[in-house]
Amino acid sequence: MSHKMIHTDKAPNAVGPYSQAIRAGNMLFCSGQIPIDPATGGLKLFDGDAAAQARLVMDNLKAVLAAEGFTFDNVVKTTIYLSNMGNFAKVNEVYASYFTEYKPARATVEVGRLPKDVGVEIEAIAVA
Repeated sequence: MSHKMIHTDKAPNAVGPYSQAIRAGNMLFCSGQIPIDPATGGLKLFDGDAAAQARLVMDNLKAVLAAEGFTFDNVVKTTIYLSNMGNFAKVNEVYASYFTEYKPARATVEVGRLPKDVGVEIEAIAVA
């Protein structure tokens, strides 16, 4: 099976030695997205507003998916990482606005710390 690295300028550049996504056959494995503004490359913590961070994260994920012609309807699995499970309801509300009728499998995990001390990171797996 062939695979290729995916990159789009409409999402933030990787902050380490990884790709925004990898296409392997009909599957797209999207790396975790954090609230980085793709236009400036700057981190946007929105004064700790987890909902605002989640919106930017989901928009970044949407851009990575679109780079290969995918949409949220192609997503089969997501993982949400939160630095504080107390923000679950706020992040869940934003997440639900992107997955309206179709809802992929999902895990949500509280972690001790996320890259650049953000509050939210989301990764996804999609199938064409």
